[in-house]
Amino acid sequence: MNAAIFATLLALQAPRATNPMLPLLIQMGAIFAIFYFLMIRPQQKQRRQHEERLRNLRKGDSVVTAGGLVGEVVHIKEAVAEEGKKQQGMEDHITIKTGESRVVVERGKIARVAGSTAVATT
Repeated sequence: MNAAIFATLLALQAPRATNPMLPLLIQMGAIFAIFYFLMIRPQQKQRRQHEERLRNLRKGDSVVTAGGLVGEVVHIKEAVAEEGKKQQGMEDHITIKTGESRVVVERGKIARVAGSTAVATT
């Protein structure tokens, strides 16, 4: 009697037509989505904000360079493109006053814009 029930249960089970790789692909996709939304996307957003702050750099802003120098922007010399037009890029030369000396660095080597120390004129 038990053999008849067992044979009936085996006959009722339909063979699966799904790909055995499908659950693995779904898991890998979920892991990638988690990494993207928790790590990659916020880092890209932070990089874009930093580049925007560097593009909006003005005289009087307090900056910190990648080497650790803290100073105030004194002069900005923008790089000139081949056609003679000014091109605001990360190769611009920024003169920073730190202590009693002045240092020239590239715009892209500024690690952080600490804030504006210049008095706003209205």
